[in-house]
Amino acid sequence: MPLRYRLITGPDDADFCARISGLLDQGYRLYGSPALTFNGERVIAAQALVLPNSAGPEASEGSAR
Repeated sequence: MPLRYRLITGPDDADFCARISGLLDQGYRLYGSPALTFNGERVIAAQALVLPNSAGPEASEGSAR
């Protein structure tokens, strides 16, 4: 079962972009803005993604509130 939330991190390079693109192709949607930092050698990126329209225990609990 696919995860409803993913946080992808890694060097800001073509491989990172390919990972994000692959998840978008699987139906994930970007969640918020990317975060960037510099580790002294290269830029490290983080991007959250969510899988919309996936039901789970948390979704039913949240709708009751």
